[in-house]
Formats: sequence, structure tokens, C-alpha cells
Amino acid sequence: MKKILILITLVIIASCSDNLENLNENIKDPLSVPGETLFTGAQKSLVDQMVTPNVNDNNTKLWAQYLQETTYTDESNYDQTNRSIPRRHWSALYKDVIKDLDESAKIITETEYLLPEDIDAKTNKLQIIEILQVYTYSILVETFGNIPYTEALDISNLLPVYDDGETVYKDLISRLSVAINNLDTTKGSFGVADNIYNGDVTLWKKFAASLKLRMGILLSDVDNTFAKTTVEEAVATGVFTSSTDNANFKYLSAAPNTNPVHTNLVLSGRQDFVAATTIIDMMNTLNDPRRPLYFKVVPDTGTYIGGDIGSTSSFSSHSHVSDFVEAAATPGVILDYAEVEFLLAEAAARNFAVGGTAKSHYDTAIIESIENWGGTNADATTYLAQPTVDYDTALGASTATTPWKEVIGNQKWIALFNRGFEAYTSIRLLDFPILATPAEAVSGFPNRYIYPIVEQTLNGANWESASTAIGGDLPETKLFWDLN
Repeated sequence: MKKILILITLVIIASCSDNLENLNENIKDPLSVPGETLFTGAQKSLVDQMVTPNVNDNNTKLWAQYLQETTYTDESNYDQTNRSIPRRHWSALYKDVIKDLDESAKIITETEYLLPEDIDAKTNKLQIIEILQVYTYSILVETFGNIPYTEALDISNLLPVYDDGETVYKDLISRLSVAINNLDTTKGSFGVADNIYNGDVTLWKKFAASLKLRMGILLSDVDNTFAKTTVEEAVATGVFTSSTDNANFKYLSAAPNTNPVHTNLVLSGRQDFVAATTIIDMMNTLNDPRRPLYFKVVPDTGTYIGGDIGSTSSFSSHSHVSDFVEAAATPGVILDYAEVEFLLAEAAARNFAVGGTAKSHYDTAIIESIENWGGTNADATTYLAQPTVDYDTALGASTATTPWKEVIGNQKWIALFNRGFEAYTSIRLLDFPILATPAEAVSGFPNRYIYPIVEQTLNGANWESASTAIGGDLPETKLFWDLN
């Protein structure tokens, strides 16, 4: 009996020893991630970076003078280095968005789908990824200038060269045109993995065309001929025509998927921001009906009061953003119909063939902005009737060298409230509105993000070459498209 038990034991030990390597296998974590999952994550990382007011990540709502800090005023005073803001922006877009989108495209390309609808959707998925990559690269060019591009995704090259910003931008527009042409609106795409359009390819095509419009307009002062062709092609393709086309990222009511504004203004428990005097004063002067939609009155005063730019501003004595702005599930907007109509107004003012007049597009943009924020058509009509808002009378009253830039620039800036990056870019292109000088500014107005310090230390030769090419790695250096 003992011999039998010993034999059984030896057999069990022997059989177990053959599978000892299985003990080291991680059966809980996936060995690979679906391309669709990477796309969803990259999409959220992108929109989070664009809409957050966190001073460690994004200072553009302060630089556009929509918000003012209450206690720590470094960022309102144009300090880019205290919190390594350029590095965070650079890393978020390159690592968390562009790289993940690239990996998503590789996986989707290699995946053998079984269902016919998934096979049909494959090409559209790849084109949508391409569109978001173009969008992300465009933001990098608009904020830094020359950037790593041709070598940016080469993981074996830790010292990528910087490519010329204008060359990159025009190549991005070419890529966008190809992606638009390759989208098949009769087929599906990402479905529920897409938190902007839920896989609607028709809407993605409109988004791409509207993005092309925006990128074309940005080049108007540096290469008017190229810009005109780009803008007219975009309009012929079909840009946004109503607010139902808006590129709104869907946030949820519970952390960690709430709008970053809610995260930083509510969940943080902090009281870091109030409305800025620049936007409050302009909206007060114009009796703008969007004031209660953007902000709250100061208790016991019944008025809207903004904090002085660059100065400490008591939280209790100044207006705060509205409940809607700081709500958990408020969508993150990266492009909307009102902005498109303002872009068309700019195009018409430049004599591009986009249909309509500068005034007609300007009026539509303002009406759309007011109604989309919750105002009424009557509110918009009353607002537009004011001589200070009416396109023709405001144009006549302007003393600017290019009057339409002031008229459109001011109203576009108001409409872009809570969209810091887009407002920041519009201010640099149109030179309006006129912003206040911060109380303790550490630089002139930041026409760009300076390059991350880590680039100077780890990629010094290429950083130095890029800095020389753009005219110096300084906040005040104007980028290639910002000529005036």
C-alpha cells in the first residue's frame, strides 16, 4: 500500500512540475489592448487636455482672460516655468494622444475582424484616427511652432528632429484631405467606443471639413492663396450647418469621467478661480445675454464682477462660473457650429468664396452661440440690434487697421468662452480683443508655449536648431502664421 501511495505522489509531482512555468503567468491583466479601447482612451486624453483649467496642464483660459486666479497668480502673470506647463502639454499630446492613436491604428490594421459590419467599418476607423492625429498635431504647431513630426513616432529615435511648422501644417491639411476622401458615409466606424459622435461617419466628415476650414483660415496672413484654396475646398466638402454637428465629448456624472472643469472647480474643494475682469467688463458693456449662462452674480450686489488680471482676487467678492459650466456632465467642446460661422465670416471678409457675407455669417454665429448656451432668439435679436454689436455700425466705429478683425475678433472671443485653446489662437490671429496687462507679468503676452526644459537637456542640438529657426525659444516669439 505504501508503494502505491508513493507512486501516486511521484506521478502528481511529475505532472505538476511540467506546468510550473504557468505559475508565472499573469491571468488577470490582458496581454493586449483592442485598438478601439486605445482610441477611446486617446480621445478622452485629448479632450481632457483641451478643456481642463488645471494650471499644471493648461493656462489658456487664464491667458485668454476668461478666468483669474484667486491666490496663486503666477500663471495669470504669464509664468510658464513654475509648474512645467509646456512639458505637461507636450507630453499629454504626444504620449497620451498621438502615440496611443498610432498604436490603435496599428492594432486595428492587423486585426482580422469576423463580422461583415466590422470589416466594412475598418477603413473608417483608420480615417477617424487620422483626423484626430491631424487635429492633435495642429494644436502642437499652434502652440509651439516647429515640432518633432517626421521622426516623432520612431520609438528607436530618442532625439527626433524638429520640422518646420508651416511645412508640417500644410502636410497636415493634405493628410486631412485624404482622410475626408477616404471616409465612406455608408459604412459604420467605432460605435459606442466613440464618445464624440458615437461612430457617425457623416458627422466625422463634417468635423474634418470644419477643421480644414479652421486650419486654412489660420494660414490666411502667411499664404493667402493656399489658405483660400483650403477654405473653399472645406466648404465645398460640407462644414457644420447646425449645433447638432458640434464636436461634443460626452462626460459622465461620476468621477473619474467628469468634465475636468468640474474636477478642478468642484471635486477639488478648492476656490482657485473667479471670472476675469476682461470678459466681464466687455459683456457688461454690451449687456450680453450670455452673462447668466457663463457666470453668477456676486451675492448681495446683483452684478457681475471680474477679478483684476494678475492680481489676487477674493473668491467671495467676484463672479464665479455658472452651474452649467462647472457641472460634471457638461460636454467637452473641441469644435462647434458658432465657431464655424465665425470662421466663415472671416473667410468672407478676406474675399474667399464661401457663400454669404461676413455680416450674414457673423449674425448667424452670434445667434447660434446665444441659443446654444440656452438663450432665446429674441435675446439674440436684441443683442445684434445694438450699434456696438451690429456688424456694419461696429465696423464703422472701429479704429483698427483692419476693422473686421476687431469686430469679428471680439464677438468670436466672447462666443469661445470656456474654450481656452481656441480663444488663445483666435486672439493671436486677429489681435482682438485687446487684453489687459497682468499686474506682475513675467513676460510679454505669450505668443507661444516655450519648449519643455527636458528638450533642452535631452535633445539639445535639435532644440537649439528649432529655437533658432523660429526666432528664439521665447514666450514673445510670434509663430509663422502670426504676422501682425
